[in-house]
Amino acid sequence: MSNITYVTLDGYVEMQKHRVLYFVIMFTAYIIIICSNSTIVCLIWIHKNLHEPMYIFIAALLLNSVFFSTAIYPKLLIDFLSEKQIISYPACLCQFVMYYTFLVSELMLLSAMAYDRYVSICKPLQYPNIMTNRTISVLVVLAWILPACQAAVPALLSTNEKLCNFTLTVFFCKNEFYKLLCVRSVLLHVYGVMGLVNSAFLPMIFILFTYTKIFIITYHSSRDVRKKAVQTCLPHLLVLVSVLFLGSYDIIIARVESHLPKTAHLIMTLQVLLYHPLFNPIIYGLKMKEIYKHLKKLFCRAKIN
Repeated sequence: MSNITYVTLDGYVEMQKHRVLYFVIMFTAYIIIICSNSTIVCLIWIHKNLHEPMYIFIAALLLNSVFFSTAIYPKLLIDFLSEKQIISYPACLCQFVMYYTFLVSELMLLSAMAYDRYVSICKPLQYPNIMTNRTISVLVVLAWILPACQAAVPALLSTNEKLCNFTLTVFFCKNEFYKLLCVRSVLLHVYGVMGLVNSAFLPMIFILFTYTKIFIITYHSSRDVRKKAVQTCLPHLLVLVSVLFLGSYDIIIARVESHLPKTAHLIMTLQVLLYHPLFNPIIYGLKMKEIYKHLKKLFCRAKIN
């Protein structure tokens, strides 16, 4: 391993010609992602009327978008300004862990939010006793710790594996790092399948089951209950669709990568990095009534000053 330190990231297209354009686009996107997500998190932190379980989960989700982007963007920006786009193998494994930790955490947090909406709408009298501060803290912490532990296992198992390839046709480390290994063990393959079931399919089944129960119950309820359900559940469902799109896109890219032109692969991957972290604050900023009111006050105050 001591003689095999660095891996070349060969996913860029005409880097010498477009490096400034790449840098400007990604740097601008990163600043917008940090500012937009952090603004809503700060509003939730400052205003006491937003210190409710639903808004705490939203703050955690937006923080997760910041962490997700920070796991990828700084290294990208450095590569745009570097003559060689390389990364050490341990750093590549670390980036893999962070990428999938925050990607899966998104689904975990959406599962927690679905449960919160289910209890709020379907069991309103029991809501204060079920969704306590302790419960919220446990759900948020587990949403980050469980995916991190799950993503760390294949990285640790691959640490001392022999490498036969030192070039990845991507521009950051994801599950493609397996292609560096001389032999991918059966254990890694089985664990990967189990991880996909645990981190994607099970949370999705839980979320769909929960929202189905909510819609069945609200369908037979009063108009006000249905209105409340739509107002609070719609933003979460829109973000869920975005996460599904992101996850599906990631799987499609991995499956058809060898058949894609490098330019098409670059564009598809950039969409994964750009759209979703920018989508969350727009949805919650515009669709959640209380957050929108505070945002409106903030910008109106800034405009007057």
